[in-house]
Amino acid sequence: MAQIPSHVPAASYPSAAAVVQLLKPITWFPPMWAYACGAIASGAGLGDRWLPVALGVLLAGPLLCGTSQAVNDWFDRHVDAINEPNRVIPSGRMPGQWGLAVAIIMSILSMLVAALLGPLVFAAASIGLALAWGYSAPPFRFKQNGWIGNGVVGLSYETLPWITAATAALGSTPSSRTLLVALFYGLGAHGILTLNDFKSIKGDRQMGVRTLPVLHGAGNAARIACLIMTASQIGVIIVLAEANLITGAILVTAVLALQILCMISFLRDPEGKAVWYSAIGVGLYVSGMMAAAVSMGSQLVPSVAAG
Repeated sequence: MAQIPSHVPAASYPSAAAVVQLLKPITWFPPMWAYACGAIASGAGLGDRWLPVALGVLLAGPLLCGTSQAVNDWFDRHVDAINEPNRVIPSGRMPGQWGLAVAIIMSILSMLVAALLGPLVFAAASIGLALAWGYSAPPFRFKQNGWIGNGVVGLSYETLPWITAATAALGSTPSSRTLLVALFYGLGAHGILTLNDFKSIKGDRQMGVRTLPVLHGAGNAARIACLIMTASQIGVIIVLAEANLITGAILVTAVLALQILCMISFLRDPEGKAVWYSAIGVGLYVSGMMAAAVSMGSQLVPSVAAG
């Protein structure tokens, strides 16, 4: 059990600031961005559906993503007590069983909000919540393997919010094109998540966490990450081109070309350039996501309005 440092006063319940720290607002951006892309790609104007879309943003970011952060910190509390003792649980700012309690309360709130948005959104949120718990909690603990864990997070943070947003905006099941593009971007996020693993190769190896850099070495892991990100975006480009969304296809191709130029430098020094490439390459990646979403939504506006 994590020990509370002597300089931290004992408390029976956490402060509001401690709860916010546990939920890590900075991590909410990816699913909220994906949600925005899904809403835009649907082609549905806000109109009288602004409330479902707003609730969906709340669901994707603070609720589901916040829940995943609370769950992860609770089940990693013993490791954090060694590696990152200043985190909110091992430091004692989240005393007793409150970390687990917050995770459970946030899970319940997530499901309540999802239920308000209809059965399709509720089903998607249920899958996301199950993956959030399975990622960190035994017996599954998907994060122990980089292939599985990164895939779970990619689908949870990109694919599911995109699909959920399109469903909430339309009030019905989104098109197969939307589902396919959302899937491609979720798969590509697998490579993005691998970039985060380069900074902790030594510690992960010692703790038995089998990230891709640990499993395959830094060089091979970098090649795998770049290949996954490139292939997923090529898939998006093909979908857009087949739908005659030429402008969108060109824009995604352009940002992919810029990423490839950066990848060349990254592959020469994976450990040294992982943070650099993550900052530049991921920014280009999510820019391409929005370009694809705007292109898809623009094509659908007339048909949605007519409906």
